[in-house]
Amino acid sequence: MTRVCSALLLAGLVGLTPALAQRGGVGLPGVSGPVTAQYQADATRILAAAATDTDGYAALTYLCDRIGNRNSGTPQLNAAVQWGAELMKKAGLQNVTIQPAMVPHWVRGKESASIVSPGLNGVPRKLRMLGLGMSVGTPAGGITAEVLFLHDYAELDALPADGAKGKIVVFDPGWHGYGVGTSYRTNGASRAAAKGAVAVLVRSATGLALQAPHTGRLVYDEKAPKIPSAAISVEDAGLIGRLAKDGPVTVHLEMEAHQEADVKSGNVYGDLVGSEHPEDVVVLGGHIDSWDVGQGAQDDGGGIMATFEAVSLLHKLGLKPKRTIRVVFWVNEENGGRGGDAYPVLLGAAAVAKHVAAIEMDGGAEKPLGMGYGTFGMRMGPPKPGAPPQSMTPPGFDLTKLTEPQQASFALLQQIAALLGPIGADKVFPGGGGEDIGPIVAMGVPSLSPHTVGEHYFDWHHSEADTLDKVDLEDFRKNIGMLAVTSFVLADTKETLVGEKLAKE
Repeated sequence: MTRVCSALLLAGLVGLTPALAQRGGVGLPGVSGPVTAQYQADATRILAAAATDTDGYAALTYLCDRIGNRNSGTPQLNAAVQWGAELMKKAGLQNVTIQPAMVPHWVRGKESASIVSPGLNGVPRKLRMLGLGMSVGTPAGGITAEVLFLHDYAELDALPADGAKGKIVVFDPGWHGYGVGTSYRTNGASRAAAKGAVAVLVRSATGLALQAPHTGRLVYDEKAPKIPSAAISVEDAGLIGRLAKDGPVTVHLEMEAHQEADVKSGNVYGDLVGSEHPEDVVVLGGHIDSWDVGQGAQDDGGGIMATFEAVSLLHKLGLKPKRTIRVVFWVNEENGGRGGDAYPVLLGAAAVAKHVAAIEMDGGAEKPLGMGYGTFGMRMGPPKPGAPPQSMTPPGFDLTKLTEPQQASFALLQQIAALLGPIGADKVFPGGGGEDIGPIVAMGVPSLSPHTVGEHYFDWHHSEADTLDKVDLEDFRKNIGMLAVTSFVLADTKETLVGEKLAKE
């Protein structure tokens, strides 16, 4: 998560954008108005073209099957960056640019984990694991230690100062949404190390149990020792918990994970230049990097290819809005946010001030329900398991308490949403953004993000299962259509959205 601003962090809108996508079918319905009438014919053309588009999925196929996963600092990532620039040029976009950015290069290396005791007839039990991104490795020969099984931080905090000394802490908080799961993945190692732990294993942040571990980034607290940390499958976390009830459990962990020197890489962007106000920009995109497992198809290949094809489709149709529409493939979102940080620095504050909207797609390309908008200082995590459906105005959000410009922005988006009824994406949700656009959103640029059904995104992302076959062609096309219509209208209409400048943390 980018170090953007405390308000965004409290809102849960920067790093937890995929959680927004999981909320289901709540939101403000589209409402026809003058903007709807003005752009109805154009929207109909765009949606019809998107419904039969093959170029976007073909590009995604090449990215997944020919380039593959694109971990920060790897040759595969830089190959994807160069390919992305050529793709934009071939599509006829202008001002194609690679913005340089130095990115971290974390290397996984060989890794394994097993339950040494109690074994099965004296044989160690192999654990399905993936080291967490940015983790340190174990000493040569690994670590063998007794497990301390914990459900949550409350149990950890209740221990004495050295209550985890010499132990491998296993966190199994269950599945209560991505926000809860990532808290243990991101911060668990340092919190356990402060109590004396020598390593941490974390239940994967997913609700699906198919013996598939999910990786992700951890962040070390400088005040605590750096200890190795890995994610284990849902089933293996449960197994350790059951065994621990009956007596001591000993685990052996080996990880070669290490950090190498930063590598030069970059963001890629291209423009559909505006006809009257080319200096004003609607920017949309996602992140081109991925973790080093799977193909990075949903996270975030589908995002960058849907946003790219949305802009490319407008160009093919000869639709040229008054303002510029820019598509960006940001770099290093997964384990550093260097691309999002570099974008406003290299453009300059004056150019960022001309951005009228920023759209980030980083929640998967499942069936779209509409667009999320703004920060508004409320937390927008997924509902708890078994909770009843939420009302049209989620708790913590009251449209009538917003400023008049904010209410006018929602009204504009509802008119745009009314154009998307044919694909079922005709709602506007309070809350939208993403880590890559976080730095410019903090500077006052209005933020948006696609809102999907989110039925399976967390089953796949950050795992070996994040492959091309998980991206449904029809859903992908609907996302293209929604992005193309939304960005076109925002770039052409005289009305604009409002953002909110936020104090940096």
